[in-house]
Amino acid sequence: MRKLACFLAASGAAALMLLPAQDIRITLTEGQRPAMAIPDFRGDGQAQPLMGAFNSTLWGDVQGSGLFRMIPKTLYPKTTPQQPSDWRQPPAVTEQPRRGRQPAPPANGGGLYLIDWSGPPVSADYLAYGYTAVQNGVLVLYGWFWDMGRGSQVIGKRYIASTPDEAGASQVAHQFAADILGLFGAKSLFGTHIYFVSNRTGHKEIWAMDPDGKNQRQITHFNNLSIQPTVSPDGSKIAFTSYVRINPGIFVFSVDPVRDLRFYNQRASVNETPAFTPDGKQLVYASSAGGSCCRIYIVGLDGGGLRPISSPGAIDVEPKINPKTGNDIVFVSGRSGPQQIYRMNMDGTDIERLTPGEGEASNPSWHPGGQIIAFAWTRGYMTGNFNIFTMDVARRTYIQLTHSEGRNENPSWAPDGAHLAFMSTRRGGHQIFTMLADGTQARQLTTQGSNETPVWGQ
Repeated sequence: MRKLACFLAASGAAALMLLPAQDIRITLTEGQRPAMAIPDFRGDGQAQPLMGAFNSTLWGDVQGSGLFRMIPKTLYPKTTPQQPSDWRQPPAVTEQPRRGRQPAPPANGGGLYLIDWSGPPVSADYLAYGYTAVQNGVLVLYGWFWDMGRGSQVIGKRYIASTPDEAGASQVAHQFAADILGLFGAKSLFGTHIYFVSNRTGHKEIWAMDPDGKNQRQITHFNNLSIQPTVSPDGSKIAFTSYVRINPGIFVFSVDPVRDLRFYNQRASVNETPAFTPDGKQLVYASSAGGSCCRIYIVGLDGGGLRPISSPGAIDVEPKINPKTGNDIVFVSGRSGPQQIYRMNMDGTDIERLTPGEGEASNPSWHPGGQIIAFAWTRGYMTGNFNIFTMDVARRTYIQLTHSEGRNENPSWAPDGAHLAFMSTRRGGHQIFTMLADGTQARQLTTQGSNETPVWGQ
């Protein structure tokens, strides 16, 4: 059973309160997915043209969390409440049914009785409703969230968009969805970004987009080959490899504003696969700076203090430091034959192979909790035909998330630890997708050009 701490709010449009998320917490039994109803919101004359963007964003954010069983809108009543004062009380039943007769069905309020939503065919556990209006040139959302089992309001709040347009409508939808998810202990992905490589301008450049695929924008303009982006833990910086200076070099950019922070590169034939340390103050990357390809090095954000972590004699690339401990690092190595995932301490000791040696394994990505990695593996498939897996590092147990749908590579955990971004060829070209961490709800985000190596950051 779930436990709920909530309050009974006075009905009426004036009841616009929101208790802090830490004061209201809904805990779900493992495996339980409550039924969620989100009818389309309406707006006043000026706001109504924006409601398509609003409704699709709100539904997408809540559905995409994977927490709920979304009730199809075809089952909803004809009328939807827009504010608490719209609710009506069903007439009292005074006559008891005679022996042998069934009780009369509850009165139908057309959508304005709680039973219209909590009872069949909707049978919702929770209901989100409200309306929008343009007031004094500003788009305002009035949003309510109700626990239908208790017949009580949990959220009642006014949200104000920065602009009275579709972008503003999506903004307040994201904010309302974030408050809903917060009640269930989930993090909203609103405000996070996915960085990736795209050739849509004729050259491979670094791009960024919102987690729903909107607002895709170009970060680098080198008109050259820029690849392998990574993002700092606080989301303020990205690092990547570029060939704009002929020899491959590591670049570090600030994100807002976009600015080259001037990283000094050792002259080498290989400088690639950078990743930030958990404190964001250093980088690890693969390089041939010592004369052999390739060792893993650690260095300051300006390129100073370079020192090797792994020993020479093997090709070691794609280092990723455990974000929780900062003490161990996973990487890809060919030291035992075909490339496999390995783990070692930050001083290069206690090297152990994580994958069993069959097929090829690459692209490790740490879960924010520091116990699980996602990676690409050809286990059970032809050479080069990768799929996405997760592994509990301590137990060496793994789960396959994608199955026989083209190549699936470069998984990257979202900050909420419940979603993954990845590259897939399942629809013909290289495109960026997201999915839940159980492999469900795969969603394509890019369509223009060839897109690859996503990394999800704050």
